[in-house]
Amino acid sequence: MSTLGTMTSLNLTEAEAAARSALVYGVHYRIHVDLTRSEERFPAETVVTFSTREPGTTFIDLSTDVAPIVVLDGALLDTSGYVAERGIELPELAAGEHRLEVKADIPFSRTGQGLHRAVDHADGRPYFYTQFETADAKRMFACFDQPDIKATYDLSVVARPEWKVILNEVAEVTHDGDRAVHRTQIGYPLSTYLVAVCAGEYAEFRDVWRGQLTHHPETPEGQPTDMEVPLGLYCRASLAEHLDVDRLMTETKQGFDFYHRHFGYAYPFGKYDQIFVPEFNAGAMENAGCVTIRDEYVFRSKETHYKYERRAETILHELAHMWFGDLVTMRWWGDLWLNESFATFSAAISQSEETAYDTAWVTFANVEKAWAYGQDQLPTTHPISTAADDIETVEQNFDGITYAKGASVLKQLQAYVGRDAFFAGVRAHFAQHAFGNATFDDLLAALEQASGRDLSFWADQWLKTTGINRLEVEAEVSEDGTYSRLDIVQSEQPLRTHRAAVGVYDLRDGRVTRISRAELDLTGERTAVDELVGTPAGRLILPNDDDLTYALFSLHPDEIDFVIANIAAFDDPMARTLCWSAAWQMTRDGKLRARDFIELVARGAEYETELAVTERVLNQAATAWRRFADPAWAESSTVLVDALLRGAQSADPDVAIIFERVLAEVELTDAAADHLRSLLDSDDADQRWRALIALVARGELSEEDIAAHADRDHSSTGVLQALKARAARPDPEVKAKVWQRLCAPGLSNLETRYLLEGLVAPGAKPHLEQFSESYYDTVRGVWDALPPESARTVVADTFPRWDLTEEGLARGQRFLDTDLPAALRRLLAEEVDAQARALRLRAVDAGATVETMR
Repeated sequence: MSTLGTMTSLNLTEAEAAARSALVYGVHYRIHVDLTRSEERFPAETVVTFSTREPGTTFIDLSTDVAPIVVLDGALLDTSGYVAERGIELPELAAGEHRLEVKADIPFSRTGQGLHRAVDHADGRPYFYTQFETADAKRMFACFDQPDIKATYDLSVVARPEWKVILNEVAEVTHDGDRAVHRTQIGYPLSTYLVAVCAGEYAEFRDVWRGQLTHHPETPEGQPTDMEVPLGLYCRASLAEHLDVDRLMTETKQGFDFYHRHFGYAYPFGKYDQIFVPEFNAGAMENAGCVTIRDEYVFRSKETHYKYERRAETILHELAHMWFGDLVTMRWWGDLWLNESFATFSAAISQSEETAYDTAWVTFANVEKAWAYGQDQLPTTHPISTAADDIETVEQNFDGITYAKGASVLKQLQAYVGRDAFFAGVRAHFAQHAFGNATFDDLLAALEQASGRDLSFWADQWLKTTGINRLEVEAEVSEDGTYSRLDIVQSEQPLRTHRAAVGVYDLRDGRVTRISRAELDLTGERTAVDELVGTPAGRLILPNDDDLTYALFSLHPDEIDFVIANIAAFDDPMARTLCWSAAWQMTRDGKLRARDFIELVARGAEYETELAVTERVLNQAATAWRRFADPAWAESSTVLVDALLRGAQSADPDVAIIFERVLAEVELTDAAADHLRSLLDSDDADQRWRALIALVARGELSEEDIAAHADRDHSSTGVLQALKARAARPDPEVKAKVWQRLCAPGLSNLETRYLLEGLVAPGAKPHLEQFSESYYDTVRGVWDALPPESARTVVADTFPRWDLTEEGLARGQRFLDTDLPAALRRLLAEEVDAQARALRLRAVDAGATVETMR
């Protein structure tokens, strides 16, 4: 008999989930929600039919603030002691079938978790969407809220007749006066976190993908060849004129083409809708057949190239999840990395081979890899495949390890086993576990069978360990100008097997060109690259050419000089971006002074051909300026601001907007302020706001100026930008009021985000010093008072990063010695580590050597 100890429904543990899935099976939900009753709350009725394998006691999850009415097998349960933290106990269940009826009254979310309701300030129309990952389906209906209890569903939603309701599958609509009821069935097994409800006066655009599924040996019998999938795009009515439908549909269809050539399994759902929703926390969410995407990806003004590239990556990432995540779902959140890493890898490879963004791997090397490298050097780093004892731990692991390091490792695995074997293993995995749950061991077995290679050592090396190996080149050149010896030395334990390429570059006819290359496995501490012995020596050797593996490397002093002198002369954008990346990592390591990195960017960024890389290195230079450079030098030098201003005045608008955006986030010179002042009458609303907020933060503009700009822009974005502008005023009393608002419940997730950005606008440091000590007096109360998503955001973004002093560091370290919740401790440990690094690097930039800082 299964028994039950203390229930932890809101923070479900892996052990509880395993016990529950061992007992419960055959689940079906009949869910009815009414969106029309109130602006604050909604009634939800759930009928759950399920079976138990043996007698026992378990619980079902529901998160609301009012005790529900619960009937189990015809008997009314006493719910007077109900609290959301424990869920609803289901006592003394006999083996066999059961019926549970739950009626609940639930508040709409304003934090982006659960069933969120937002109002468009442009026209007053309400919009609804759900966000249930990791485990927030319980905020809309009573459920066994864990990925391995898949279920089928009957779903009905009451809405206003003018609203569209978009669900996982096509709905039938019946009308009853001023109410419309939308009903659909989900007849395939689906995890609770993938159920979706979106509603409101969304603008709708339709299309159809027509194509073919390529059949492979792993393709199951009965799969179609010729296919059609209905496609939908939705956004708020006030944004419809800005939705670039043709471009979005084209990129979506390109993803369908690529995945149907390589995945060997037909798109498994009845339609594919993408809904751009307001006030969304993440980039997007892979609800089956009903993907939600932040509507900040509907560009109402000119945007940078990287924003378009990132949006395309997001579209392809979520589409990949339809197979890896939705069709085949992880058993427990410990394999979250596999879902996200595979989708990230799939997005990059499909983007590079199928879309206009054919240098997506270059962006990946400079953006995703930098995220992963930074995360992996924190004291809170963790293995890619790591324990996920409970939901709070899981939610901390949506990070650079889970997404970017995991994707980097999958890219290397593909190089190691070969592309054909890699995709054959993936196809076998889909075929074997379709509509079920699986683990990484299941995928590994499929890859081993497809490749004929034992991959257990690879998994142990790469998935169960932390940290980054460093690759260094040792070379000797003979009198005839050829290499007599070329070794790659690997350091930082544990040493791993790397499938890597070694590229040699030289200056030929004014261009930096690769003159030789060898691809090999690097094992142990030292690997001789015999293939390059006897080949002409070059001026630069990249030990991770083409970015095949996940490792750091440094450039020798003469190579740094060569790169600085010739950054604009590289033929290959990947080679150039690897040099950018190496220079940035050397800066973070204290091997290259911050001012030298800034000068490299100031000299070379305007010649970078990959605009996504341009944007990234400019932001890195701004970070180095604010945090890593000696303040005395940073205050006296205008090298970065001058470079940003030159770029912002470029005749190429795609270049100018990148430089202008970064310029608006640094402290301005008079000339830079003059340039931004000239943009205050721009026809581009977002450009006007950027200029205004930067000038407000400088102390130049008044409340009247903010109000005037707000009168020109009545959109929801305009309301938020005005909120940010007012928070950016360089006044300690203003900052104190903003701080109080942020630390109290009641703000929406987007209001929180914009207020935080305004609070710490350039030049805010002297007005924020009032919080350097009081932060630690209030942070625990803020953590406990705010909803989890808001708490994480506020606690992280109000951390006193401006207090780069030994006293400030000591305060943070002392606070970490107190009794703190694990999730809060992890967040603050990362901030304190960043503070310590910044102090070390400022000393290096001022003249201290790396050795003296250790």
